[in-house]
Amino acid sequence: MSMGRAATPAPSPFAIVVIGGLSMATAMGIGRFAFTPLLPLMQEAQGLTLANGAWLATVNYLGYLVGAVLGFVWPPRPGASIRWGVTLVALSTLGMAVSSGMPAWLLLRFGAGIASALVMIGVAGWALTQLATAGRGKLGGLVFGCVGLSIAVVGGITFAIATTVGDPRVAWALLGVASAVIAATTWRRLLREPASHAATLAQAGPVDREGWLLIVCYSVAGFGYIVPATFLPAVARALVNDPAVFGWIWPAFGIAAAVGTIGVSTFLSRVAPRTICAGGMLVMAVGTLVPVLHLSIATLVVSAVCVGGTFIVVTLAGLQEARRLAGAAPARAVAGMTASFALGQLAGPLLSHAGASALTAMQFPSIVATIGLVISASVLLVRRH
Repeated sequence: MSMGRAATPAPSPFAIVVIGGLSMATAMGIGRFAFTPLLPLMQEAQGLTLANGAWLATVNYLGYLVGAVLGFVWPPRPGASIRWGVTLVALSTLGMAVSSGMPAWLLLRFGAGIASALVMIGVAGWALTQLATAGRGKLGGLVFGCVGLSIAVVGGITFAIATTVGDPRVAWALLGVASAVIAATTWRRLLREPASHAATLAQAGPVDREGWLLIVCYSVAGFGYIVPATFLPAVARALVNDPAVFGWIWPAFGIAAAVGTIGVSTFLSRVAPRTICAGGMLVMAVGTLVPVLHLSIATLVVSAVCVGGTFIVVTLAGLQEARRLAGAAPARAVAGMTASFALGQLAGPLLSHAGASALTAMQFPSIVATIGLVISASVLLVRRH
């Protein structure tokens, strides 16, 4: 009788949601977006200028683009991509707590961007594929909904620190420790991924014309959400320099993201991902335009709810549509979508950098984003495949 090693059992849907959700929460809520609510605090406590903040945001998005391009050229095994990505998020976040000065911050934010892309590609290839195979695809909304929850939690932590000790290094340290705990928790479980299964998930098929059209439209969504996602708290601070007021903008953004993602996955599960992606872009367009028409705390809250409530919805629906078009070998399509999203994100802060102040920095890119989002949504709705 053969005494070979027993096959590793497939993870349960609950385990997939927990591991994927924690990984996405770390990569996005901390690795990508912790800087947004911490920007006003770093301006106050460490003398960071808005221009420097734009460069730190840009280099993070550049790292995200580099990580996504690497995933497109050399599709990684999803489990390894998640493990190393979450670990790098932890290290780069802890580094922000103990370093000072732009050179170190630029390097750390660049590394966090690469790490976030690795986790995104890994989770999309591992969690979404396994949930779809198990007939539990709608649970993908819970995985991505964890991004919104983590944004709200990070915003709450930043709010508490801003109204007490006022030191952003404390926030970076707390978030870094939390990331390290999550990395340690998920590492062993992802190591059990069978090599044959990992190789199957990493298969990379070609991207056809419809796939490239989706990728281009998806890049506009990256541009559309990133300006408010980067600067809403800083603009709110410029309007009312009171942490008890501007500190609530980012938690509102995160809560809207969690509610929107989980709500759409639960109640609109029968709607085609392409339609959901287009609808989300139209709501996002409203959120980018409202502060341009009238800038106030109220319109910033509307922007936070509209953009926060749709950017993860659009991300998830876009990736689901890419997987549908790519068939059994989605790795390259997912990486291409992630790279296109990163290109859009990269353009946002660069255009905002041209603004004379926090109050005007969002105006021009927001108008461009509104137009682009409406056109992209229309293309997706007209060209059904």
